[in-house]
Amino acid sequence: MAEFDLLYDSQEDTRTRFVCFVGDNSMHRFDLAITSTNRFYGKKLITDLQSGRTAVIGPDDLDEEGYLEHVYKLTEEEAAELTNFLSMVVGTINFTDL
Repeated sequence: MAEFDLLYDSQEDTRTRFVCFVGDNSMHRFDLAITSTNRFYGKKLITDLQSGRTAVIGPDDLDEEGYLEHVYKLTEEEAAELTNFLSMVVGTINFTDL
């Protein structure tokens, strides 16, 4: 069996919310798994279940122009609809290491 130089190896109980909605204008269907964890300073793991693409997202990422388009391969209109939804879901960032 191969040996690995692990940087970390931990387990944690997480909470996952599954959400499906259709954008008002684009009619794009979003199937999301939103995982809350103690890692990533309170940011959420947002998985697009249709494509399998996952990103760690916080409020600062929602403000980043073109970020959702790039990560999830969305049009500008689809990304705007996803941003509107995620702005209600994503909380504040918690810097617990300070």
